[in-house]
Amino acid sequence: MADAPGGGDEGGGGGRHKKKRAKKGSTRIDMTPMVDLAFLLLTFFILTTTMYKPSTLQMTFPVPDEDPTDDKKTELSNAITLILTKKDQIFYYFGAFRPPGDPEGAPTELTRTDFSKVREILVERNKDVVVRLNKAAADFNLQKINQAQYDSLRKVIKGGQDNLKAIIKTDRDAKYRNMIDMVDEMDITGSVPTACWTV
Repeated sequence: MADAPGGGDEGGGGGRHKKKRAKKGSTRIDMTPMVDLAFLLLTFFILTTTMYKPSTLQMTFPVPDEDPTDDKKTELSNAITLILTKKDQIFYYFGAFRPPGDPEGAPTELTRTDFSKVREILVERNKDVVVRLNKAAADFNLQKINQAQYDSLRKVIKGGQDNLKAIIKTDRDAKYRNMIDMVDEMDITGSVPTACWTV
């Protein structure tokens, strides 16, 4: 028996008008490429990064005298005493300190300066050593001498008897960076810091 027209579509509600169900996508994520990329970047940064090398502050100390009873007048005649105080101020004097009423000479007078002028004072007092240090640096830059020879020559020049000796004193109002700046000035001008303490 023949079906009535459209009878098959009316009964079950199916046919062309039936809604199709959407397929559920897979939630699985492949992490292999990300892991590979992470290891490649890690390897790259490890191989290209320069490791931190701690820097040290090099100071040249005088050799102790064999006879501690020797007179120190000759050594102090080629010495400068720098007193670091508040607001980046510096007081200095040359030679030995003489208090008022000293029978050996006039009392010591302190001169005030600051970090903008202290290098000129040190260079003026230590001209010969600065010239020799600059010549050694020029020879090293022109590759006339190697690093070991330059370091040895610089040490000999700075350890000479004619080199300016510096005594650095800081009061309680001075800042720590003032001490570091002064030691840097000593290194630039070739002077040798022989003693450092707080007053």
